[in-house]
Amino acid sequence: MLWPALRRLPNASCLLPAKRRGFRNFSVSRESMEFDLLVVGAGPAGLAAAIRAKQRAEALGQELNVCVVEKGAEVGAHILSGNVFEPRALQELLPDWKERGAPLDTPVTSDSFYWLPNEDLAVPMPNPLLHLAPELRQEGNYIISLGQLCRWLGEQAEGMGVEIYAGFSADAPVYTADGAVAGVQLRDVGIGKDGKEKDTFEPGMELLAKQTILAEGCRGSLSEQIMKKFNLRQGVSPQHYGLGVKEVWEILPENHRAGTVTHTVGWPLDLMSYGGGFIYHMEPNLLHIGMVVGLDYSNPYLSPYQEFQRFKTHPRIKALLEGGTCISYGARCLNEGGLQAVPKLTFPGGMLAGCSAGFLNVPKIKGSHTAMKTGTLAGECAADAVLGGFEGPEVTKYEEAVRSSWVWEELSRVRNFKPAWSLGMIPGLGYGGMTLMLSRGKEPWTFRWSKKDCEYTKPAKECEKIEYPKPDGVYSFDLLENLARSGVNHEHDQPAHLKVKEESQHVPLEVSLPTYDGPEGRFCPAKVYEYVPDEADGRMKLQINAQNCVHCKCCSIKTPQVEKVACTSAWPEATELKSGASRLKPEQAGA
Repeated sequence: MLWPALRRLPNASCLLPAKRRGFRNFSVSRESMEFDLLVVGAGPAGLAAAIRAKQRAEALGQELNVCVVEKGAEVGAHILSGNVFEPRALQELLPDWKERGAPLDTPVTSDSFYWLPNEDLAVPMPNPLLHLAPELRQEGNYIISLGQLCRWLGEQAEGMGVEIYAGFSADAPVYTADGAVAGVQLRDVGIGKDGKEKDTFEPGMELLAKQTILAEGCRGSLSEQIMKKFNLRQGVSPQHYGLGVKEVWEILPENHRAGTVTHTVGWPLDLMSYGGGFIYHMEPNLLHIGMVVGLDYSNPYLSPYQEFQRFKTHPRIKALLEGGTCISYGARCLNEGGLQAVPKLTFPGGMLAGCSAGFLNVPKIKGSHTAMKTGTLAGECAADAVLGGFEGPEVTKYEEAVRSSWVWEELSRVRNFKPAWSLGMIPGLGYGGMTLMLSRGKEPWTFRWSKKDCEYTKPAKECEKIEYPKPDGVYSFDLLENLARSGVNHEHDQPAHLKVKEESQHVPLEVSLPTYDGPEGRFCPAKVYEYVPDEADGRMKLQINAQNCVHCKCCSIKTPQVEKVACTSAWPEATELKSGASRLKPEQAGA
C-alpha cells in the first residue's frame, strides 16, 4: 500500500470542510494533499500536460507543483491501442525525443488498404489513390507499443519533478463551496464484497489543485460526470464510439515484414455497419491485429469479438498467422464523433484533454497525436494561469488555443467522413474518398446527428440472427480463452463495480431480453453479461461476471436504455490490465 508514503509527503494537509467533498460518506475522516496542478490519467494527454506545465514553469523561472494520478497499477498498465503513431505532437513537446531514447523503434516502411468483398477475395486500393488522401498516408509514422511510450513519457515527467501516483483511482470530483472543481477524491480501499470495511480499510485521500486536467481517455468516468454537471455537451452532437478488439501475435520470421501497415474494410461486416481491420508488423516479430466496429450498428445479434475472430479466417490473413502464437488480447472503446461531438473544453476549476473530450481522427484511426497536442495545450494554459496569478475559476484560453491549433484544423478536414457512413459502406467510401482526396473538408456543410449509439439498435424481430463459426483454437479462440491473455486481474473480495441501478432492475428482463434478445452477451468483449436460468424459479436472469471486465466501457455505451445501467466510477481495487504485458518481456508488450 502507498497510503503511508502519501501521508508522509510534506504537502499533506489537514481535513477539508465537508461541503468541499465529492464523496458519499461524509462521516469518514480524509486527509488531503494540495498541488498547483492535478492531472487525472497518465496516458499520452495527461503526461504531455504534466511535461508541458513543468516546461513552462522552468521557462518562467518559477516553481510549479504538478501531480498525475493514474488508476493502473503502473504507468502504461491500462493503455491499449493499435498503434501507428504520428510523432508530430511529440516532436513539438520534446524535440530531442530520439536522443532521449523514446521507444519508437519500428518506422512504417509500407502501407496498403484493402476492400474485402467476401471471405476469399481482397481488392487493394491503388497506391496513387491512397496517397491522394493525406489522412491515409503513413510516411514518417511508427508502429509502437503505446503502453511503452507512456512509460517512457512518465520517466521524462518524473525527471522534471512531476509526482506520479500510479495504482490510485480517482473516485469523485471535489467541489468548492462555489461549485468549482477543487480536485478529486481517491477511491476508498479495503472494502469487502459485502460492502463492509475490512481490516485493511483506508479512506481515499483528497488531491486538491488550483486547476484539474481530466485526461482519463475515452468515456472517462469523472469526465462524464463533469460534462453532465456543467452541461458541457450542450449544442454538440452525441458522442459516437467504436469498439476496438485486438490481439498481439508472435509470427514466423518468414511471415513478418517489420514496418508494414495494412487496413481493411468490408467483410466480415455487413454493408451497413461501420468498421474495419488493421494489421501492423512490429519489431522483432510481433503482429498487432485487430478490428474496430462502430457501435452505431443496428443488428443486436452482431458481436464485435466474433466478427474479429471471423476476420482472421480470411486466407490472406490466415497465411500471416500460420505457425504463430497469440500472446495477448484486449479491447477498448474509442471516440468516433469527431469535431461535431467535441464538448466545451473548460469548466470552473479545470479542463478536458485528449480522448476525455474526443479528438480522435476517424479516417486516420489515430488519436494519440491529437491527445498529446491537446494535453500539451492544457498543461501550458493551466501553468500560465496558475503562475500568472489567475483568479477566475475557468481558463477559457485553453479552448481558444485548441480551436486555433492544427488539431482543430485536422478534425475539421475530416468532420464529414464518418457521418457519411450512415448510408452504408459504398456511399460512405464514395463520399469519404471525395472529402479526403478532393474537397479536403472545404464543403460548406457539416453533417450532424441526434441519436446515441444505443438508439440505433433495432428490435431483434427486425434483424437476422448471425451464426458465428466455432473457434478452432488455432486462429480463432473462445472468448474466455482469450480473456486469459488479457492480463486482467480483480481482487475477489471487493464490491462489484458493475451493477444495474436499483430503480431500473426491470430493464434487462422487460426491455433488453424480450425486445433485443439480450445484446449485452454479444457486444461485451469479455463475457461479463450473460442471461441464464434462475436456479430458484427457472426464469431467465441477467448474470454479471464483473471479474471478467476489461474496462472497455462498451456496456456504458451500447446497452439498451444505457442510462439505466451503471458502471461505477471507481477503478476496482488491485486491478491490472496490461493487454498481456504481464506475460511478455517488456520489449514485447504490445499494448
